[in-house]
Amino acid sequence: MTTTSEHRFLATASSGNVSAILVRPRDVRTLYVFAHGAGAGMRHAFMEAVAERLAGAGVASFRYNFPYTEAGRGAPNPAPVLMKTVRSAVAEAARLAPGLPLFAGGKSMGGRMTSLAAAEEPLPGVRGLAFFGFPLHAPGRASAARGAHLTDVRLPMLFLQGTRDKLADLDLLRPPLAGVRPPPSLHVVEGADHGFHVPKRSGRTDDDVLDELCATLATWSEDVARG
Repeated sequence: MTTTSEHRFLATASSGNVSAILVRPRDVRTLYVFAHGAGAGMRHAFMEAVAERLAGAGVASFRYNFPYTEAGRGAPNPAPVLMKTVRSAVAEAARLAPGLPLFAGGKSMGGRMTSLAAAEEPLPGVRGLAFFGFPLHAPGRASAARGAHLTDVRLPMLFLQGTRDKLADLDLLRPPLAGVRPPPSLHVVEGADHGFHVPKRSGRTDDDVLDELCATLATWSEDVARG
């Protein structure tokens, strides 16, 4: 049995409260604080599909809105507001599910804001970070500069990346990851784009890919929690 509950918490003093959803399976083993990407909120189909699959694999998820999404605006808040919201979300998730091994990250921008927050100051209780499509650079602007802070995270990290991701050239991502300690895990999905869509000629469906991603995160988080 899986329980789903809706919550609100204070994102930042200036931004007010935001919404969140906690999905907790009966056989829960770890908890993932799951931030959304720049163009979609916590109720986006991708977020819901991942939360459902993670629950099936024993991973609870706490997904939440950033203040701009909560307010119905299109443009993201400044990075300091987003990072403070990440920190608040981690604290709220820990309060709602005490005792569970805690992980954090997110889809695209949400994952990057989580890593920036962790690099700036450790996220209390968080044992590792996991990213669904880390956005290393803007489309057509190949650069690894957005990954420079990863050496300051000092936590186990899992990167779930597609070979057709226009926001993360794998040839640019691998070199900075080589200098990160502890060594991060990179799970590559052949043919997947930034949204983890795969072409029909691959012989796989998008659902197949999501199953793979969530199973990988579940196994990785359990391994880290045991370690």
